[in-house]
Amino acid sequence: MAITFLKQGIIGARNFKTISIMIVLFLGGLGFFLAGLSSYFHVNLLLVSNTENILFIPQGIVLLFYGTGGLVLAFFLLFYIYWDVGSGYNEFSEEDKTLRIIRRGFPGKNRNLFLSYDFNNIKILKLIIKQGLNPRSNILVVLKDKREIPLFPPQFYLNPSEMEKKAIELSNFLKVGLETLKIQENF
Repeated sequence: MAITFLKQGIIGARNFKTISIMIVLFLGGLGFFLAGLSSYFHVNLLLVSNTENILFIPQGIVLLFYGTGGLVLAFFLLFYIYWDVGSGYNEFSEEDKTLRIIRRGFPGKNRNLFLSYDFNNIKILKLIIKQGLNPRSNILVVLKDKREIPLFPPQFYLNPSEMEKKAIELSNFLKVGLETLKIQENF
């Protein structure tokens, strides 16, 4: 029995990396902000260090500035995670002969992104594997008009052998060729 429908779930902002960055930014921003306030009020608001020797001008102002920036970025990431931006799925239907890419965005009237392509408009699949300090891999759908649509977000990382298995499975399902491009980053 042949597979007539394929659905791949995509993890959005609710991943370990984004959550850990948000926590680090919040703790660092809070520490800098409290150190800046401590220098202004001449009261130690931090439990882990002594802020008596910090002058408000210029060190305290700079600490307040960096602390505010860190807290703003942390709250932005908190909402980004709460709204689960980037999550969705890829849907391949042999019955309709269509590829559907559905993703969530930021709240608003155009929150959901919905892309649909016919199978006969797909020229080839391209597997890109970047090796080096920051390894990444992704599968791109190359259309006949030479547009390249990534199927996975940049933060979505599978090891190259798993991504290769997914690419081969998709290539067989779509009955199109598969091109592999390996890039070695040298520093």
